[in-house]
This record gives sequence, structure tokens and C-alpha cells, in this order.
Amino acid sequence: MKVFHKFHAKRCESDGLKFPSQKERDYYLYLQEKKKSGDLLFHLRQIPFQLDGGIKYFLDFMEFWKTDNPETSEIRFTEVKGLMTPVAKIKLAQTESLYPIKINIK
Repeated sequence: MKVFHKFHAKRCESDGLKFPSQKERDYYLYLQEKKKSGDLLFHLRQIPFQLDGGIKYFLDFMEFWKTDNPETSEIRFTEVKGLMTPVAKIKLAQTESLYPIKINIK
């Protein structure tokens, strides 16, 4: 029996990594290109954040971008969404209220 994603996202792979959607995989490939060009130092995937009530939220990407100062980097928090659900909005708002970050939606 074939299982379908409720929002019609198509699971896919790249570089041996599994992604829940093509959009997230494409953003990963964009980050890989930026890393090759030297603009991006590195990135992390699926970063866990503890929310109230024992709920975990997994951020898609945490990115460390090169700056003019070689001793620092710019950190960006990115969530790749094809469809913003009410639950996703709540989790994003909770995360931003509990942690001193701003999440970029792609």
C-alpha cells in the first residue's frame, strides 16, 4: 500500500539524505552551492527546540554565513514550508517567543 503525504509533498533524497519534500531538498542544494562558493561556512539540519508542554519543534536549517569579520559569522534560522498550517504557525511563534531567534520562512 502506497502512503501519500497529506499536503502532496513528495519525499526525495540527495547526497544520501532523505527530505520530506522537494522544496526542502532544493533549499539544501542551494545551501550546498553557497558552501562551495565560500559564502556559507556550514549548515545544520533538523535542529530540535523544546517547546512548552514537552513538545519538540525541529527547525529545517541553521545556517552559518561568512561575514566581513573572519572571527564571526551570521547565523540564520530557516524553515522551508510549502504550506503554512495553523499548527506550524503556533510552533514557529512559540519558538520565537522562547528563544532569541527570528525564523525565516522559505
